[in-house]
Amino acid sequence: MAFESKFEHPSEQLQGVVERLTYHSEESGYSVARFKAPRTRELITIVGSFPNIQAGQTLHLDGFWRDHPKFGPQFQVTQYRETKPATLTGIEKYLGSGLIKGVGPVTAKRIVAHFGLETLEVIEHHSDRLGEVPGIAKKRVKLIQSAWENQKMIKEVMLFLQTHGVSTTYAVKIFKQYGQAAIATVTANPYQLATDVYGIGFVTADAIARNLGITPDSEFRYRTGVLHALGTAAEEGHCFLPQAELVQRVVKLLTVTAHQPQPERVLALTTQMALEKQIVMQGGYGDQQGEFICYSPVFFNTEQALSDRLQQLLSQQVVVDLPRVRAWIERFIQKTGLQLSEQQRQAVEMAARERILVLTGGPGCGKTFSTRTIVALWKAMGKSIALASPTGRAAQRLSEMTGQPAKTLHRLLEFDPKTQGFKRNHTNPLAAEAIVIDEASMLDLFLANALIKAVSPTAQLLLVGDSDQLPSVGPGNVLQDLITSEQVPLVRLTQVFRQAEASQIVRTAHAINHGSLPQLEPVSQAPKSDCLWLGATEPEHGVQAIRDLVTELIPQLGFIPAQDVQVLCPMTRGAVGTRNLNAVLQELLNPPGPHKAELRRGGIILRIGDRVIQQVNDYDREVFNGDLGTVAAIDLEEQEVTVLFTGVETQRLVTYDSADLNEIALAWSVTIHKSQGSEYPVVILPIYLQHYIMLSRNLLYTGLTRAKRLAVIVGPRKAIALAVNQVKEHQRYTYLARRLIRAALET
Repeated sequence: MAFESKFEHPSEQLQGVVERLTYHSEESGYSVARFKAPRTRELITIVGSFPNIQAGQTLHLDGFWRDHPKFGPQFQVTQYRETKPATLTGIEKYLGSGLIKGVGPVTAKRIVAHFGLETLEVIEHHSDRLGEVPGIAKKRVKLIQSAWENQKMIKEVMLFLQTHGVSTTYAVKIFKQYGQAAIATVTANPYQLATDVYGIGFVTADAIARNLGITPDSEFRYRTGVLHALGTAAEEGHCFLPQAELVQRVVKLLTVTAHQPQPERVLALTTQMALEKQIVMQGGYGDQQGEFICYSPVFFNTEQALSDRLQQLLSQQVVVDLPRVRAWIERFIQKTGLQLSEQQRQAVEMAARERILVLTGGPGCGKTFSTRTIVALWKAMGKSIALASPTGRAAQRLSEMTGQPAKTLHRLLEFDPKTQGFKRNHTNPLAAEAIVIDEASMLDLFLANALIKAVSPTAQLLLVGDSDQLPSVGPGNVLQDLITSEQVPLVRLTQVFRQAEASQIVRTAHAINHGSLPQLEPVSQAPKSDCLWLGATEPEHGVQAIRDLVTELIPQLGFIPAQDVQVLCPMTRGAVGTRNLNAVLQELLNPPGPHKAELRRGGIILRIGDRVIQQVNDYDREVFNGDLGTVAAIDLEEQEVTVLFTGVETQRLVTYDSADLNEIALAWSVTIHKSQGSEYPVVILPIYLQHYIMLSRNLLYTGLTRAKRLAVIVGPRKAIALAVNQVKEHQRYTYLARRLIRAALET
């Protein structure tokens, strides 16, 4: 039947097999696929919402034809259902699509060759016969049996969710989280999904809840909305919300077509929830000191505990022979032939006599040499020393600059996956008498509290970081709060050393930090600067410019792009966002090959050799948000991807099955926020006006200072100027500085 005649029918049905997947969004389920229908020579393009679409599925489709101006005729799917494949080819594709763990394309071919059209019947009712197939051992038969049973259960969950009008994109993860209790759990409290299952937010959970009969004005829904609003605020970096803002957010969150929440009701509910200790309210906030603030209990207790513990440590005096320390400094200078500035000398002396010291400063101001000198002093004093940083890369750098072993904070505090807590705490403190934490700007509220709890009352702590960088990814703004409180001893290094002044990266970073538009050298074939600018005006031009840099200029300068280059973006979306640039860079730096295994997950392809980033804290696997790794192996039979994570302590292989692959993403390009604590030989920074929501001075400063040897800013001067002029560091609601000030006034 010709395509033209199909347009005469407004609604049609198609049945056939999914040949291949062109695009799939994990977030929305929107998919584009090529479809083979009976009695048609050409493959048909189908578009629509297919949360769990796989090549090889046999589908019955309801929909209509439309003519896309660029891509031609497409079948827009409004509803679909899956049916069992009827042909040998269909069965083979169905089994080999990754639907069943343990069955990949090779095993599927063997099974279908042996059982023919009876294959699915055999698997369903006589699975022991799979042992008849050459190359399938008893162990794999059991694996297939188990996977088939799980798949049937998963389909029940999918059917349940579809019945209630909700996408089944995350059905596999729901089943993995709850097992056979999935339907019962979702029925009892659908909002639990937003807490327990990564990728499912309040909106999806709320849709399920309303389809299950929970009315829009139910108190249960309102209470969940309050808790969710506080949780969302935490993801934005806040420790609490002012009561008025919390009410505003909850009203917006709970507004649906048939229901408009009343602010007065939400306001009264927050007070009631505080009386019932579901949330914590505290007064004395705001300009008039009369506004209430609202915490989730764990945030309030953690912030208060951190403040109390800091006060306890600061109250402990350190006994030190200062003349002896000064004499050691003189001998150290003579021995090394290196000079300490007055600020650096002050830092070393204060590190000897203070219980806690914050050392901050920009690039080229001597934080590294100061830290190395302090460590040498502590070592000469006979102290046992521990060095750590929030990330593996930063810990490795700390180890290199001090010549001493360093660990990640999770390793130092001895994280226990079983309890998802740290073994080191106030009852089992760290044995070290002196502790250095580098990249302290990355310390969020909870990691800072865990650290301070584990510091012995007789130990000393040095926190090193650049307070002008972006704050931590997690909630809180600990380093800045310690500085703002003026209760913690502080040395701020401001003198830029002559050697560092030779670097245009350093000069540009300081210019940006002072609000000056930097003078940048345009890209040329023989650049004289380590900080360049390429003024591609439009985002599409920027993409091509990045291609040219990676394939031409950067290799000419002696760098290996696949190893040395990191593209850092303000955002994930758009032509010059991480998503698009990852696809572009993957094709340039890790293209497909005849013997290179690859696995498609929705619209994303993973290949052996791909650089990837962990997107969430996974305490079971002991990998954490921001960890970078390389795809080391892909098992198409098991539908598993193995990633090699290289840290300062060890190299670790971590395996992900298909249900958990959304925990990792390609990392040829990452956001500037995710790059904190890392340094790269070459950094490319696309800065465009389409990023205006995110552009700020400390964002550009943080991205630029990740570069060790070469930085290239790509984008129009207008966008760079906008970033430099916007000091709109989004206020983070934290009370730590005020708690420290208040505690000091009370003593």
